[in-house]
Amino acid sequence: MAQTTRIAVTPGDGIGPEVVAEAIRCLEVLRAKHNLALEWSHFPWPSHAWHQAHGESMPDDALAQLRAYDAILLGALGDPGPIDDPDRYLLTDSVSLAPLLDMRKGFDQWVCERPARLLPGARQYLADERAKDIDMLVIRENSEGEYVGQGGRLRKGTEDEIATQMEVFSRKATNRIIRYGFEQARTRASDREQQSRARSFRTLDGRHCASQVCLVTKRNALRYWGDMYTEAFEDISKEFPDVATHHELVDAACMKFVQSPWAFDVVVASNLQGDILTDLAAVLSGGMGVAPSCNLNPTDPDMPSMFEPTHGSAPDIAGQGLADPTAMLFTTARMLEWLGRKDPVLAAAGKELFDAVAADLADSAGARRKTQEIGDAICQRLSA
Repeated sequence: MAQTTRIAVTPGDGIGPEVVAEAIRCLEVLRAKHNLALEWSHFPWPSHAWHQAHGESMPDDALAQLRAYDAILLGALGDPGPIDDPDRYLLTDSVSLAPLLDMRKGFDQWVCERPARLLPGARQYLADERAKDIDMLVIRENSEGEYVGQGGRLRKGTEDEIATQMEVFSRKATNRIIRYGFEQARTRASDREQQSRARSFRTLDGRHCASQVCLVTKRNALRYWGDMYTEAFEDISKEFPDVATHHELVDAACMKFVQSPWAFDVVVASNLQGDILTDLAAVLSGGMGVAPSCNLNPTDPDMPSMFEPTHGSAPDIAGQGLADPTAMLFTTARMLEWLGRKDPVLAAAGKELFDAVAADLADSAGARRKTQEIGDAICQRLSA
């Protein structure tokens, strides 16, 4: 019998508890249907409510508690609303989102992986019909770079105030994120071939490859880390002659994401630049309401990875049963697929959940439904 897989469920703020509740319902159906060796525990932190009660977003030993789990399923963090209450308990973004960064760094979740594929039924924001072929994977370096958190404020609150924010890039982290990008490109090409969705990308020397990796930097202005990324990219690409390569400056990449997103396959970027590009890619693939996100540690199986949808806490609709749980359910599916590295039955359950959510998305075609109504429809598909 497979060893029990344990999930830490942290619903968070705003619509987080609402969409997480639908994810748990789907997990319960799958667990009963397939006798999955799966269990989960709920934590009331990190959250605004916990901070209001305790003066901190989560307890001092939070990471130690979470480390005992195989994965973390996070709802949302941020202003929980209601936004029409001027006296509501508010935290700055830097405080409310700090636990997210603490977990990413504490568990060395060095890959932030966000797929962007325009599925049937998702809203197509670009008029160009070729936008239907959007199918990219944006891989963001998640452990250092612009979000390393080093710096400070001198003479705070005065006209002479100085703020410093350091960027830190190591060759080790650079190499591992770029190599991971190439590995994922190969995997995606193999999967597409099996699904009769093969693609072709032209190399600089005129060859055609089944996959591509695009490196994004701002090396013309941020030359030191940009040059290091470029040199590492060139070195590692020699290990993957079957993968086409490409380089874009981040401003040009944003432009081309809108002009011709179908031309991208795997995109590798730094922490901040990847953060921006992944949100743009999410909109191109239907919006934040359908976009999953994963914070992964591929190298240490004893560290939990964290799974969260790309949307925020949406305080304007929190508590009204209007939140779309699709992004959370896609995220939960990817969590199961990731956990399937240890238990293949979980991977199969993850694919089953993904297929059910995708089928529901295609059938609903943008119809406005309440949170629980969407959950009901997907649970019925899973139970069939």
